[in-house]
Amino acid sequence: MLPPELRQYLPMLPVIILGILAVIALMTSFFTVAQDEVAVVQRFGRYVRTAPSGLHGKLPFGIEKATKVRVEYIYKEEFGFSTVASRSRGGALRPQRDIETSQMLTGDLNIADVEWIVQFQVGDPYNYLFKVADVRGTLRNLSEAVMRRVVGDRSVTEVLTFGRAEIATAVEEQIQELLNQYETGISVTTVQLKDVNPPDEVRPSFNEVNEARQEKERITNQAYEDYNKAVPEAEGSAKRTVSMAEGYAVDRVNRAKGDAERFTAVLREYRRAPKVTRRRLYLEAMEEVLPTISGKYIVDERIRGLLPLLDLTKDPAEKRPTGGKQQ
Repeated sequence: MLPPELRQYLPMLPVIILGILAVIALMTSFFTVAQDEVAVVQRFGRYVRTAPSGLHGKLPFGIEKATKVRVEYIYKEEFGFSTVASRSRGGALRPQRDIETSQMLTGDLNIADVEWIVQFQVGDPYNYLFKVADVRGTLRNLSEAVMRRVVGDRSVTEVLTFGRAEIATAVEEQIQELLNQYETGISVTTVQLKDVNPPDEVRPSFNEVNEARQEKERITNQAYEDYNKAVPEAEGSAKRTVSMAEGYAVDRVNRAKGDAERFTAVLREYRRAPKVTRRRLYLEAMEEVLPTISGKYIVDERIRGLLPLLDLTKDPAEKRPTGGKQQ
């Protein structure tokens, strides 16, 4: 039996219980979803709806349960290393290697140490929560299997040098295809090969080979550069020489044609008037020749004593008296 001092509160007990139930109902009837989230609502464990961001209501007392999923957040899985497992004394993350995951066999039976990162988002919250029991474990297993298969189809040179971008693209496509088949609700955004190296035991030798290959490529590129510079210059010089020769040929042909036409015209005029034409040709010839002669002597055709007066052994300019008149 209750003590007498508590009996007076018995009539109020139903009211207190109802008040407590009302508070619990009020507290469990509303939930808030953040901007980058959605809420998957279950009623007695069964999926009923998906609520977007904002304030929402649900049935109280655990009848409906809201599970929030971050759909805009970029999740990350690391393979072959881990930056979360250990920290340095300064507080910075220090990668810890996972050789069992990173070392894999290439297509030419060599070993490569591959470290990569898979970034993903939740694309379908319903599938992400209910279709697969361990979504992230499934993602890790699929990523490792696909990476080993893709690397196993390529040579060690492709994996370590020029084939890294192609490998990352192929792995991303194949992982997404398998995730869709398993209905995981995950969308892969990026597959990034963080570091690809040969094993530590052969790394010095590989670096020497890589340096030799780079030197070969440098020399080859330099040779192509010289070739691309010399060939256009030679072609330009050849074209210029050919153009000059063609121009000279055209000029000579045109001159020859002009001379032939002028001769034909003179011949035609000569046949019409031989004396006049002969006189005109003589005068034209004298007009061209006389300006090139330094000393000129004009005499009458009746003079017979010219030789005794003219000293032909010396330059006429030396015998010319100063201020004298040439005749």
